[in-house]
Amino acid sequence: MAIDPLLTLLAQKARYTHQELADLLSLSEAEVAAKIAGFEANGTILGYQTVIDPDLSGNTGVAAFIEVRLTPERDGGFDRLAMRIAKFDQVESCYLISGGYDLHVVVVGADLREVAKFVSQKLSTLEGVISTATHFKLKTYKQNGFVYEVEEPEGRLSVAP
Repeated sequence: MAIDPLLTLLAQKARYTHQELADLLSLSEAEVAAKIAGFEANGTILGYQTVIDPDLSGNTGVAAFIEVRLTPERDGGFDRLAMRIAKFDQVESCYLISGGYDLHVVVVGADLREVAKFVSQKLSTLEGVISTATHFKLKTYKQNGFVYEVEEPEGRLSVAP
């Protein structure tokens, strides 16, 4: 099933006006407004977000990517435990993944200690959590489809400092 072109445009830029979307899609403004209202009502559109450059905003917090291995629950698989983890305030995103781990959890905190405290006191102590592996974000190059502009060095890089 192909994604609706209106949804594709909104995912790229949620601030399009209804008139701009209508012009891009050869629809009337009323048709666009009705489709968006329908997508919001049926839960297809869950919300709208702004992508903020943490360096320019003054955000000094840290983000960690945590791989979590779980024991699946009888009659629930991973879903109940994953939803319990997802409800923590520190958790920004939570995904069921394939591979060596079961969940990929993105956690944000004020500093490394706050994230470590979350992992050691809340996440790893949950019944059903077998193990975790935490990786801290060092730099962002692209997020939610937005490429962060990085100045490219001119010429060749020096071999020695």
